Amino acid sequence: MKNVLILYYTQSGQLKEIVENLAIPLLSDPEVAVTFCDISLEQPFPFPWDKHSFFDAFPESFLQIPRTVHAPSEEVLQKKYDLIVLGYQVWYLSPSIPVNSFLKSVYAKQLFDTTPVITVIGARNMWVMAQEKMKAILKGLNAKLVGNIALVDRHINHISVVTIVEWMFTGKKEKFGIFPKPGVSDTEIKGASKFGTVLLHHLKSNSFAALQNELVSNNAVEIRPFLVEMDKKANKMFTKWARLIIGKKESRPQWLKVFNIYLFVAIWFISPIVYILHLLKYPFVFAKINREKAYYKAV
Repeated sequence: MKNVLILYYTQSGQLKEIVENLAIPLLSDPEVAVTFCDISLEQPFPFPWDKHSFFDAFPESFLQIPRTVHAPSEEVLQKKYDLIVLGYQVWYLSPSIPVNSFLKSVYAKQLFDTTPVITVIGARNMWVMAQEKMKAILKGLNAKLVGNIALVDRHINHISVVTIVEWMFTGKKEKFGIFPKPGVSDTEIKGASKFGTVLLHHLKSNSFAALQNELVSNNAVEIRPFLVEMDKKANKMFTKWARLIIGKKESRPQWLKVFNIYLFVAIWFISPIVYILHLLKYPFVFAKINREKAYYKAV
């Protein structure tokens, strides 16, 4: 019997749908026992978000400062797992505070030690640097990352900005005026079961060596070079902003308002300029981009 833990955090329910669909082939096999665990905080974040809470979460999200999590059930803790499926969102270019908090808890040390892990990301579009941070966390837990699936909003960057904001502040995942439905498409969410089929084969054969290559061949990961470049640049700027704001006490709300304005300018005015420059230099950095694509598709 193979024991699989599906550990995740979700606000809207989208990530729950993704991991549930991925688990369908596993649940249908009598030789696999699947345990679900939803991460929760002692002081949860609101959903839908209000504007203050959304921006107030920025410094701690980016700097990966944990909060106190609820303990998993004894059912979860008493088993040794052959595989952990870890589903997480990206908040401000980092793993979300609830997931980061759990991974820095004593429960994670118990569950993840020497255990193979596959990460499942549900994000707007930028996730690469968050996954690099996740790699470091898992290494610190003595876990072995064997696979990664990244499901994102496939619409162009500025359209997805508009739709994700509407979704986060209303809680409604539906078409907004002339704009498409936000988030990961229903087709991709339902299609996540194909990854479960791939995963089941490697789980039962006791070998994950070729798992990521097979996942990639099934479109588990798409690398967009411009978004990788933006992700790296934004991480540098977010480092400065987060360190500045985290040190403020009484003036924190005012600085968060300034950061809000910076974010608006960066998304709507700076990123188009960066995109044009990216296209102009693309032929000269083609080889480097191909190396990076290969690296970020792998584990």
